[in-house]
Amino acid sequence: MTISAKSFLDAAAARGFGFYTGVPCSFLTPFINATINDAEFDYVGAASEGEAVGIAAGAYLAGRLPVVMCQNSGLGNMVNPLTSLNFPFRLPALLIVTWRGEPGLKDEPQHELMGEITHAMLGTMRIAHRPFPKTEAEIAPALDAAIAHFVATGLPFALVMEKGSVADVDLVPSETPDRPACAVEDYTGNRTATRYQVLETVHARFPDDPIIATTGKAGRELFTIGDRENQIYLVGSMGCASAVGLGLNRVARRRTIVLDGDGAALMKLGNMATIGAYGPAGLVHILLDNGVHDSTGGQATVSRGVDFAGVASACGYRTAALADDAGSLGRALGRIDGMDGPHLIHVRIAPGSLSKLGRPTVKPPEVAARFRRFVTQAG
Repeated sequence: MTISAKSFLDAAAARGFGFYTGVPCSFLTPFINATINDAEFDYVGAASEGEAVGIAAGAYLAGRLPVVMCQNSGLGNMVNPLTSLNFPFRLPALLIVTWRGEPGLKDEPQHELMGEITHAMLGTMRIAHRPFPKTEAEIAPALDAAIAHFVATGLPFALVMEKGSVADVDLVPSETPDRPACAVEDYTGNRTATRYQVLETVHARFPDDPIIATTGKAGRELFTIGDRENQIYLVGSMGCASAVGLGLNRVARRRTIVLDGDGAALMKLGNMATIGAYGPAGLVHILLDNGVHDSTGGQATVSRGVDFAGVASACGYRTAALADDAGSLGRALGRIDGMDGPHLIHVRIAPGSLSKLGRPTVKPPEVAARFRRFVTQAG
């Protein structure tokens, strides 16, 4: 038995779902094709399943109900953000997860183990789930169950899709816009700033724009400088800050500041390719690079040999710049003021932080709720 993709998408749209992201699977092909073909829906193809979870989180924080689509093997890539972003912040999303390697059906050897443990894995992550609908009559109850779960818990809900659940849909060819490499602007002067000094500049300059701070000491120091409702401190989900920024900016269409770190950016470097390809005009991606994992004792990252601004340029960012203190960051920000992005500013800073650095005292669900209110009411 199969359903039409349109029947599901229309029923989902009637319930507020319109933002889709994910990584393809052959089981998902007709469903993803239908989403891409229909201009009513916003689809972002992610470089990884974990990135897709981050993108969906940003869309939710901007006021949309998101859908994340992936093969069940991609659950491995989703574990970290689902457990350290969606769970602590109570960020719902509808997951459509395919069941490759379903016991009793012939499939490729790499799907055997995940096929056996898919449902157990969802259960271990405390993600409620049910089968993806196989008949038109099952669509509404499945979607209503997801919505009820969101309201009751604030957590994701999964539909597990078996092979052949959706009737074939051909993909309508479309052109990908050319995004030529930009020149890298250098504002450095061989100075050395602390992260705290740079964050003071960001805090003062952007009191009315959403600010997403990566996990670790960036968020802790930003909170110490001054807690505000326009700031969210990602206590986990390392590497996902820029993905959250992409999802938020794509929905809110307003200037969005992402405070990233070198270790975090390296963990999900594919995020930059997705950002460059989709070109969120209001995204300002500030990458603070001290060359170490500061929160865990100062172990070196490999950022010394990485040209992040060059990577951003090659990925299609509108501008890319280098800075090394609060003053040069200010000049770089002045250069892009009023200009469409995305923008990347790579700021080399000194290792270390405040000797007595506290942690945010506002609980993650409250931080997320007030941040979402700020974005949706001011956007």
